[in-house]
Amino acid sequence: MSRTSAPQAGEAAQPVKLACRGVWKIFGPDAAGFLARHGGTPSQAQLAEAGLIGAVHDATIDIYEGEIFVIMGLSGSGKSTLLRCLSRLIEPTAGRILFEGQDLLAASEREMIEIRRHKMGMVFQHFALLPHLTVLGNVAFPLEVQGVDRARRERRAREVIELVGLQGREGYYPRELSGGQQQRVGIARSLAVEPEVWFLDEPFSALDPLIRREMQDEFLRLQSVLRKTIVFITHDFDEAIRLADRIAIMKDGEIIQVGTPEDLVVSPATDYVAEFTRDVARAKVLTARSVMTAVDGSDGGPDADDVAGQIVAEARIESIAARIVNAARPFAVVDHDGRTLGLLTRQAVLDVLVGPGPDGTPS
Repeated sequence: MSRTSAPQAGEAAQPVKLACRGVWKIFGPDAAGFLARHGGTPSQAQLAEAGLIGAVHDATIDIYEGEIFVIMGLSGSGKSTLLRCLSRLIEPTAGRILFEGQDLLAASEREMIEIRRHKMGMVFQHFALLPHLTVLGNVAFPLEVQGVDRARRERRAREVIELVGLQGREGYYPRELSGGQQQRVGIARSLAVEPEVWFLDEPFSALDPLIRREMQDEFLRLQSVLRKTIVFITHDFDEAIRLADRIAIMKDGEIIQVGTPEDLVVSPATDYVAEFTRDVARAKVLTARSVMTAVDGSDGGPDADDVAGQIVAEARIESIAARIVNAARPFAVVDHDGRTLGLLTRQAVLDVLVGPGPDGTPS
């Protein structure tokens, strides 16, 4: 599928669908008062001394329309708490949550209920299917809560059941389904209301590895069709780099770095990020754009006879390595408009796959 990422030089900025500004979530008595007394910027030591838990520290992020934005970190890093703040399932201690420019913290509880019912979809690690309802009944349930008549809600439920590959199992009960099938029901249920923002909190972590990989494939397929704005929580960096357009890494409640998977691997902002990404296979995250030799496109780029073919700039090395290595000539790297940006050589790809030797040749 095509990936959404931070705009390149010369590209128009993408619209921001969801954002937070200076968000804090502190657990403990008089958290708001404590924050005010410390000028809105208490240290970890001050929080600990007061017996308070700073689950989210001064978080500021922009989430673009149509992108998969992954928030990741180890257990206790604050990633799930931040997600719940973004949807206002829990109340931030301070800051602003902006959805299409509207500050959700200024919305009434009734307004928030309507926003969640009609504009937000949520999938959690535990499927929470209703055991007494069939697949059709579970998927249609959010629409029933909205007051949609039976014919319309069941028609919509059948559409999303087919979308997630469960057609023919509408009459099954959750106990009759595998774990992967149950998760598909949870995904279908969240999509039934046609949400504008889709929150997923470690939705695949309870699944066996093979089923998890299958669900990741299904998730990417759905996103290629639906183009939702997605906030996805995981602690698995391999999962994050496979799914994410951009990633925010959290540690002890703080957002340490936000960037594409490639940004995090190539230019880690801290030693913590570098350690987090140390064992990632670079071919999984590096793109043709980052490995190519740039060319001056003012003369139209290289002649067709000089190249073996074309590669889109966002293609990851892992997916194109065999083509490049087995070709006698370099490939032209092009943008989505077909403009040549650079050349990708066999040597450059081999350097990514096995690392350069002391004389510059693959070791």
